[in-house]
Amino acid sequence: MQWKNPFRRDPDAPKEGSSLALRAGGYSLVMTALVLVIAVAVNLIAGMLPSTMTRYDISAAKLYSVTSNTKSVLSALTDDVTVYWIVQSGAEDRVVENLLANYEALSDHIKVEKRNPDVYPTFAEQYTDETVQNNSLVVECGDRSRYIAYNEIYPTDLDIYSYAYTTSFDGEGALTSAINYVTTEDVPKIYLLEGHGESELPSTFQSQIERENYETAALSLLTVDAIPEDADCILIYGPQSDLADEEVTLLQDYLNAGGKVLVFSGPAVDTPLENLETLLTSHGVEPVDGLVVEGDRERYAFQLPYALLPEMAADDITDPLTEEGYTPVFSIAQGLDTSSASSGVTTLLSSSEASFSKADGYDITTYEKEDGDTDGPFALAVSVITENDGELIWFGSSAFLDDSYNAISSGANVNLTMNALTSLVGETGSMSIRAKSLNYNYLTISDSTSSLLKTLMIGVFPLCYLGLGVVVVLRRRRLQNESH
Repeated sequence: MQWKNPFRRDPDAPKEGSSLALRAGGYSLVMTALVLVIAVAVNLIAGMLPSTMTRYDISAAKLYSVTSNTKSVLSALTDDVTVYWIVQSGAEDRVVENLLANYEALSDHIKVEKRNPDVYPTFAEQYTDETVQNNSLVVECGDRSRYIAYNEIYPTDLDIYSYAYTTSFDGEGALTSAINYVTTEDVPKIYLLEGHGESELPSTFQSQIERENYETAALSLLTVDAIPEDADCILIYGPQSDLADEEVTLLQDYLNAGGKVLVFSGPAVDTPLENLETLLTSHGVEPVDGLVVEGDRERYAFQLPYALLPEMAADDITDPLTEEGYTPVFSIAQGLDTSSASSGVTTLLSSSEASFSKADGYDITTYEKEDGDTDGPFALAVSVITENDGELIWFGSSAFLDDSYNAISSGANVNLTMNALTSLVGETGSMSIRAKSLNYNYLTISDSTSSLLKTLMIGVFPLCYLGLGVVVVLRRRRLQNESH
């Protein structure tokens, strides 16, 4: 009998290992091919989806998203709009590219076409005389068009505190405004009252009015028998002297016929504006003499009791700011007493119970309450509905619109005002679209919060860390002594 080594493989036996390896390899090959097919199919399907479904905006300023205002404007489009993107090949701005893709995805009436200036060197000349930079835009609908320069998409402003230039992205605001302009034939007309030492509109406010496609014209009530029929709104900004009786009568008649009036008037400098104020007093709203000062440290900013942080009532004008967490800085204001107001009066902004009006006005020497000062609270801005749906909106300050105060409020002051203006002319669907800062916005906090943060950061926290360090050192020494 021949002995066989049990550990030696019979060469005639079937090669089971090779068979198993072959089957395993074939299975792996099939699975790999299946995974590749699925991956290719998923990528093809994803490529067919609109960019709004495949891209997610995680940027702090939401650079790659559009607001509900833009969506509302685009959903209402009935005319075809072409957006020409003037850019050389390879010089495309990715933020602008994404913005245009969003607009195309949101409306079938939006079409984006590139125009390379190397290929079409004279294309932009039919729309502007300016030197055209890469990533500028032209929006066209029928015979109407608007050119959007690159510096309008990325506006640069001087920071009044650091004296450095800050840049923001305003592509959405500029593009939506241009689409509104080329698709709207009836442009609202705003008449600016003159003849009473009215102040010039602050540059930021003026620029915003132009961007909202409002036409402006000067108006002297001393030279007309009636307010022009094409007036969508009369704007009165910072008058220094009172109106004549005849002028006020024209404004009253205009309001009672369904007209709209927007007034910015702070504390009187020399003489009170008694005639102009009859627009309010006839509805039970009494302007209070003096300058409003806040006694509640939670309700004023930058240790300036006259830089009020007003309470905003729920309203279409104020809600956009409330929802985004912005607060206007309402400075150098005159209080309004609404205790006897008619039912058509709505308070938009108000001061706190601790506020009071300094009778000395601009000549105040202290922020403390004195004899003769009037106790608050006060309305700071009101809306008054008159006959035939006429409306008067009165802000008890004009200084709060100054560029410096607007910068302190991170643009909230101008946005509030534009919301009021657009509501008066019936353009609520185009409430102001805020530019997206590429630097930072100011954090507006009350004086008491500022003091608390200083105390915590400079005093409490360092003392806590010092105490904790002492405890740790003493504990380690005690343990060392015990071990010995």
